[in-house]
Amino acid sequence: MKLIMAVIQDKDSNRLSEALVGQDFQATKLASTGGFLKAGNTTFMIGVQDKDVEMVLGIIKENCQAREQLVAPISPMGGNADSYVPYPVEVQVGGATVFILPVEQFEKF
Repeated sequence: MKLIMAVIQDKDSNRLSEALVGQDFQATKLASTGGFLKAGNTTFMIGVQDKDVEMVLGIIKENCQAREQLVAPISPMGGNADSYVPYPVEVQVGGATVFILPVEQFEKF
């Protein structure tokens, strides 16, 4: 058995949740916050049998595509404001960061 932990952008959360339920996979959703953009993320915890890992990874990949987004850069604190250019910067957002962990035992009460 494996525990799949997938950190995704909030915008992809509902689509992924519906896709997982549509394939009879249960997941626990946790609110989380990203580091670089300080944007909201959702972390899915999905317990699956070893044989289902590839299927779940495919569902995640289909529903959590990376995309480009314009963001306003953060003003430097205490730095030289003369060289600061406040133009939006295009960054890649979305996609998924996935961890697959072995599960020694699983109980559901």
